[in-house]
Amino acid sequence: MTHTVTPAPAGARRGIAYDQVVEAGDGALVAVPAGGELRIVDLHGNQAVDTLLYDRHDIDNRYSAFDTVREQRAVYLTTGSRLLSTRLDELAVLSEDTCGRHDTIGGACSQESNVVRYGEHTRHQHACRQTFLRYGATAGIGQRELGHNINFFMNVPVTPDGGLHFADGLSAPGKHVQLRASRDLFVLVSNCPQLNNPCNGWNPTSVRLLGWW
Repeated sequence: MTHTVTPAPAGARRGIAYDQVVEAGDGALVAVPAGGELRIVDLHGNQAVDTLLYDRHDIDNRYSAFDTVREQRAVYLTTGSRLLSTRLDELAVLSEDTCGRHDTIGGACSQESNVVRYGEHTRHQHACRQTFLRYGATAGIGQRELGHNINFFMNVPVTPDGGLHFADGLSAPGKHVQLRASRDLFVLVSNCPQLNNPCNGWNPTSVRLLGWW
């Protein structure tokens, strides 16, 4: 598949420093320097991209969904959202967003949660938690360092009684979200392989990561 090279965002440093297509069910660990921009492109539409952020110099200082939601009084993420750590440090800011809504409370799929939600027959299906552990291992990120993640492009409406509903996505081919790193980061990505709910349009597809720094 041929992809058009995307121009750098306004004000960004010249030259693409990172360019990778991540297939469905695969992942990546990207070292993004302070001030760098990382764009996640939904190539085919309605593909959830599970993402975790870590201070590269102290992985215990990692993304906190609880603090990000509480401090900004917003359940969903979009342009201008600040991604905060467990210590309330700003890890990154969403500098661009052409989708308009991203989930930060639905969590990542795991083999265990698949069984609970969808039945024993799903136990051996690959899940995002496995991808996180595989790619995070090179940076010392293990089970203790995993927390609630961001689900870029994923639509998880909150019901009136406080429940969650995994709904069809709001994204489309070519939509993107962009992070501006506020400090040196590890960005850990799992391109979700979930087949049992509509978060990937019942058909997981590839995404593209582009970095400028």
